[in-house]
Parts: sequence; structure tokens; C-alpha cells
Amino acid sequence: MSSRILADNSLPINNVTTPYFDLMEMDDLTRRPASAEMPTLGQLLKHVGDARKEASGDGSETPVHHALDIVDAAGVGPRSLPFVLSFSNLTYSVKARRKMTFSSVFPRRGSRLGASAVAEAPAVGESMFRRTKTLLNDISGEARDGEIMAVLGASGSGKSTLIDALANRIAKGSLKGTVALNGETLESRLLKVISAYVMQDDLLFPMLTVEETLMFAAEFRLPRTLSKSKKNARVQALIEQLGLRNAAKTVIGDEGHRGVSGGERRRVSIGIDIIHDPILLFLDEPTSGLDSTSAFLVVKVLQRIAQSGSIVIMSIHQPSYRILGLLDRMIFLSRGQTVYSGSPTQLPVFFSEFGHPIPETDNRTEFALDLIRELEGSPGGTKSLVEFNKSWQSMTKHHQTTTEAERNGLSLKEAISASISRGKLVSGATNTNPNPSSMVPTFANPFWIEMATLSKRSFLNSRRMPELFGIRLGAVMVTGFILATMFWQLDNSPKGVQERLGFFAFAMSTTFYTTADALPVFLQERYIFMRETAYNAYRRISYLVSHALVALPALAFLSLAFAATTFWAVGLDGGVSGFLFYFLIIFASFWAGNSFVTFLSGVVPHVMLGYTIVVAILAYFLLFSGFFINRDRIPSYWIWFHYLSLVKYPYEAVLQNEFDDPVKCFVRGVQIFDNTPLGSVPQALKVKLLDAMSNTLGMNITTSTCLTTGSDILRQNGVTDLTKWNCLWVTVAWGFFFRFLFYFSLLLGSKNKRS
Repeated sequence: MSSRILADNSLPINNVTTPYFDLMEMDDLTRRPASAEMPTLGQLLKHVGDARKEASGDGSETPVHHALDIVDAAGVGPRSLPFVLSFSNLTYSVKARRKMTFSSVFPRRGSRLGASAVAEAPAVGESMFRRTKTLLNDISGEARDGEIMAVLGASGSGKSTLIDALANRIAKGSLKGTVALNGETLESRLLKVISAYVMQDDLLFPMLTVEETLMFAAEFRLPRTLSKSKKNARVQALIEQLGLRNAAKTVIGDEGHRGVSGGERRRVSIGIDIIHDPILLFLDEPTSGLDSTSAFLVVKVLQRIAQSGSIVIMSIHQPSYRILGLLDRMIFLSRGQTVYSGSPTQLPVFFSEFGHPIPETDNRTEFALDLIRELEGSPGGTKSLVEFNKSWQSMTKHHQTTTEAERNGLSLKEAISASISRGKLVSGATNTNPNPSSMVPTFANPFWIEMATLSKRSFLNSRRMPELFGIRLGAVMVTGFILATMFWQLDNSPKGVQERLGFFAFAMSTTFYTTADALPVFLQERYIFMRETAYNAYRRISYLVSHALVALPALAFLSLAFAATTFWAVGLDGGVSGFLFYFLIIFASFWAGNSFVTFLSGVVPHVMLGYTIVVAILAYFLLFSGFFINRDRIPSYWIWFHYLSLVKYPYEAVLQNEFDDPVKCFVRGVQIFDNTPLGSVPQALKVKLLDAMSNTLGMNITTSTCLTTGSDILRQNGVTDLTKWNCLWVTVAWGFFFRFLFYFSLLLGSKNKRS
């Protein structure tokens, strides 16, 4: 007898029902003696590819409806295609700081305090200052596709920790026990592709609409071989499934912008993680903060997702009576231990046999949680309930037959291939490698597709908040206006030279300070980035390149605005070519400053702490730039900081751009006495002093003789190391260097796992 599995794909292609597998061929493959070898995943996927080509002509699309007939070796009994996620003996402990008291450090003999201190003495492997805290203690259970498994318990019971353990969000060496899918241990790479994790917080871009948010998720998670229309069809079907049709064109919103409701936000958060129809779906308290109606709608959506062939595992604090009716399996935890595991319908029998029958008028979960809290406060704790649950489970298993997965004997690769044939894992099965971890690609799209999609999303989100760029532009324009009017049309006198030096030092440092606004950009996106990259929505390098490309147009416009405001107003030298270089060095300064602040945002997790560090370091850069003290006068033990200063290179570049004309004179004749005590004596006396100097030196120095050129000013200020173009390239290189460091901070700082 054969079983027939039908599944509707949400991506309509045509009105003709096309089976993935030719039924006669499939029967030939499956009607074999028990000793015959089962079809490999490569063979199954080959038939998938052949059927795709027949349906679309190029193998790039998937039929709407598909049927698969599989006949077991014995030719008897219906054979379904289940997934069973089993976990056994999960144990997880962390090191916690021990609370120190005077009595525990210096116990008094014979006193009750001393006895208490002895009772709390460090265990083997512990120290006086740190203790071991067990968050999960020998947790076992299983979850099946088509069902919702809920993890319940009071705050601190270990609900979120268990979800993290099942979702591979705990470091491999820290978690003990096994997690297996259809009896095979899950590899981290495979789990990332076939699963999704919905965090407790709704991490979304506020200025994107619901439809746009889901569409961008489709662009990331669905393969580029799928046409735009098919992706849009998938999004529209998902909007209907999530009950978001009325809010599809509404922006998500935040504190400053009105948007969708809390329940709708939660459903959008779920939607972006299930756009590729994963096999495993983990959710950390998806109903937290929602009213009863919104919470029920969210769990109702999860039920439909489970019925589509997914395993849904979620933590929930205290479900209502209506939500309880949607759950298939429950695990109650108390301080990291299992106190009940089974169906919600078995709760009354379980607690009745435990000696605490549930009143008919009470909510079963509320009664159970209240009883658990009561036992936790008793001297013996929940030990009696834990032991009773173990005996209950062993007795229940004794009466059960072998599991459905064991009867069917489906391996993981067979189950995944069957799911792909039914439309699951839209990100595709293009790899015919029989290894389950190699059958689906790590990333759905190539690098350039990811980069373009990320850039488009950032531009769209920024375009809808023009006030942010307006504030940046306003700050730059106001600063440029103040500098232009303060240093209006400087002359070529010695005082003019000093004023130019002050203008350049302030202008170059200002370009770096105005880039501090880049600090909160990544801090706001950090957790969105961590959520999306944790399950391979896109590569980290794609985000790095996109982040840089999106910043460049705004930096170029700000640079042009500042350069145009100050160059001619201050009376700087060089004409058009001088202005172009002045613009380029300001642009390079903005680039280096933006990259530096972006790198800090990847290292420092808090905005205020980040601003404090940015302001302090930029002040040090200005101090060692060579303006306040020449390079030749900087102590040898601080000279290294001079070469690390980001302000040094653009400052020296603009000085050379201004003073590199060897024939332009800045000090003539009696101007040599300016900025000295002799500067206030009468002009006639200055001329006599000049004649005396001429006689002494044996050379003719008149009032028109040039005594200091631009090259002399550069030497006086120690600007002799690099040419202006080299200074420009070094500034640009600093920007790339800090982007490189930012990439490493993304690699090291975005590990979404507990240690």
C-alpha cells in the first residue's frame, strides 16, 4: 500500500498539477525487497530536478502542486514523511559570582552563622568567589512536525535557555547532551539552513512597510533563480497567512512614528523568519507583551505554520485557555528541571495521580504553574514532582509502541528531500550531494545580490527619515558659515599665516567630530544584523560593503557643502585645482572619520559610552596632529601617537595645498617684526632696524624683500614627511583599515551564542 502526500506550494506557477516524481518510476524505486538499498538523496533530488525542467523548461521554477507516492519495502501500511526532533539529557551550567557575606568569610565557631557558612561551602571544582549554577538539568523530550511544543515555567526556570539549546545558540563545549533530527545529530551548518529563530524583541526597520519588510526578507532568503513575481506571490501568500492584509501598506513605526500594533509587529517578526518555509521554527516568548486576543492570533498563525509541515517550538509564560487548546505538547520547567512533559490533555490525569487534582473551574496551566511555585517555596522544593514525572514518563513509554519515525525508518536525508519536494525550504535543493548538510546552499544568493538588497533597504529606510540627514547637513553648514565669517578673506601677512593654521586645524578636526553621528547607526541595527546573519540570511562581508557604499553619497555631499562654504570665503590659495584637492581631502577625512566611528560602534555596545570614547580619542588625535606642537618638538615617547593621529594627515595635506607655491611670499621686509615685541614700534624705526640687519648680514634687505615663502612655513611646522597626495592616500587607507577592523568586530562580536 502506498501513502500519498500532497502539499500546496504558495508560489503559483500554472494551473496544471505536475508531480515531481513519475509515479511509475517512484514505485520502481520503492517496491524493493527489504534487503535492497533505499534510494539515495542524490537520486531523489535528481528526480526533483528532472521534474522541474519538465514543468518550467529550464529547471528554475517549482510546480504548484506536487504528489509523492512512496511504498514501503514490505508493501504494507501507510507511510508518512515525519520530522522528529529529539533531545536527551540536555545539561547546561554557568559560572556565577558567589554572594559574599562577612559571616561566610569569617564564620564564628559554634554559632548558627558558622553552621550556615559551612553548609554553603564551595563544592568540588568551585571557588570561594564563584559557584556553578545549573540552568538545564537532564532535560529530554521530542517534538514533531505538524505540532506546537510549548516550554512553560516561571521566570528563571530555564525556558529561554532550553530554546537556545535546541536552536544551537549555546557554545558546543558548554552544552551536554544530544539534539537529533530523525535520529541524526544536527550539524550547525545544516541547522542554520533548515531552521529559524524568532527573538523575543521585535527587531525591525521602523520606516519600512509590512509588505516591504517581508519582501526584503524574501530577497535575502529566496534564491535568485526564483523570479520577482514568484517572490512577490510568496510574500502576498504569507501576508494572508499571517493575517496582515489590512496592515500591508503601513510602516512598522517606532517611538517617533505611528505604525502597526504590537500584535502585528510580532507577526511580522515571525513572517520574516519563515519566508523560506523552514522545517524547524524556534520562538522565544512570542506572546510576551501582547493582549490575550493578539497572543491568540499569534499562536493561531504558529499552528498553521506547524500544520504546513514544520516543527514549532516556543517558550510561553502563561498561556490562556484558548491558547492551550492550540498546543500539542508541553514541557514544564522548574529551576532547570522537567516537572511535566506531555500533552495538555494529560495534565489533569498527571496532577491527579500526583495527589493534586485540578479543579474543573481552574485553568490547567495556571494551576500547574501555581503548584510549581508553591513547591519551589517549600523545603523539599520540586524534587517530589521531578521524581514523579520521571516515573510517569517511564510508565508512559512502557505502554507506547515504537515511534512513528522508527516504524517508517526515514533517515534525515530522505525526510528533507521529501520536504523539498513538498515545497519546504524554498531556498532550494540544487546540490545533489547525499550528505544532508550539503543538500541545501549555505546562502540563498551570491554576494552581489545580498549587497544590492542591503543597500536598497538602507537607502529606503534613510530616505523616509530625511530629518536625520538634514540635521547633519545643517551642522556642517553652520560650522562652515561660522568659520567662513570668522576667517573672512585672510591676507598673506604673518598674522594671516597663523590664522590659516588655526583655521585648518579646526576645520580638519571638525570633519572628524561631525562623523560621530555614525555611532548609533550600527548600534540600532546591531541586533537586526545578528538575527539575520545568525541563520545565514546574508554574508557579513555583504553587510560591510553595503554599509560603506550607503554612507559614501552622504559624505560626498557634506564634503562638497563644507568645501564650497569655506574655500573662497576664507581666501584659500590654489584656484580650481586647489579647491578640488581641498574637497577630496575633506571627503577623505569624512570617510576615515566615519570608518573609525563605525568600527567603535562594532566594539562599544552603548551609545553614551561610545560618544565619550569618540570625543576623547579625537581630542588626542588633534593634540598630536602637529598644530599645537611641531613634530620635531614632540617627545620621543609620544611620537608614535603623532603618526597614528587621523587629523595629522589631512592637516598636513591642506597645509601643503595652501603653502606649496615656492614663489608666493608671506613675510616681506619689516613684516619680519610682526608677532614680536618690535611689532609695535614706528615704521621708520623698523626700516632702520632692517638696514642695520642688512649691514650686519652683508646683504641688501629692503621693505619688499621676501623673507619667508610657503616652503619655509611648511618646514617651520615640520610638514616635510609626505606630499599632499600621499597624505590623501594615507587618509583614505585609514578609512579602509577601520572598515577592516569593523569586519572583524562583526565576526567576533556577533556570535549569537551563550558561552
